[in-house]
Amino acid sequence: MTKAVAFPVRSNVAVELPYLLDSAGLSCGLEWPERPPLVSLGDKRESTPHIALDSDEPGIRGLFLFRPETAFPLKALSEVLLCGDSTLTRGERELIAAYVSALNQCRFCFFTHAAFAAVRAPEGMTLIEQVCADLETAPISEKLKALLAIAGAVQQGGKTVSARHVAEARAAAASDIEIHDTVLIAAAFCMYNRYVDGLATFAPDDPAVYAARAKMTGGYLAVPAESQRQA
Repeated sequence: MTKAVAFPVRSNVAVELPYLLDSAGLSCGLEWPERPPLVSLGDKRESTPHIALDSDEPGIRGLFLFRPETAFPLKALSEVLLCGDSTLTRGERELIAAYVSALNQCRFCFFTHAAFAAVRAPEGMTLIEQVCADLETAPISEKLKALLAIAGAVQQGGKTVSARHVAEARAAAASDIEIHDTVLIAAAFCMYNRYVDGLATFAPDDPAVYAARAKMTGGYLAVPAESQRQA
């Protein structure tokens, strides 16, 4: 008998983000990419997508609409890893995703997940850029630094993760579940980054696009009715 796993589908509702001020404007304080980001993301890609996506949605969102059969399991994985129950906060997990995306120079995934992380931190994008530009000097906990070091090693290759990486994370009070999930988030985002860039999707320049998405979505399985692909 086949076992089915049910994932809760959340409606698009505003989430409580007390650090955002009305005075921050549409970008919610996320000034990039109106200014050059402090994170090196390589040259901006000007090509059109390699395949006809029949959608104006950017990045992975266009790919999800093109192939909904593969979209659901990918979004379900993101839901569990980034929004599910965890001793790591949603912001910390989004930061891991943004960090790996920056290392892979994936503009769409970096901008998207940097926004998700930034709206959950009092320091906003300043902190995200500090982490991605220079992890060692970033003002974050030693545990998060150790987990991000593991994520960076995964980005280079799975075998690059060493016993020392794990020992340092444990010494900083990281649990085995947190280490496991960090490795899986990093590995998943290497896949997502290559999926997005391998099909030459585009990343919008308007920071409000990413900020609005970061503020409004309740989770990765929340899909607006108007974005459903027509049969």
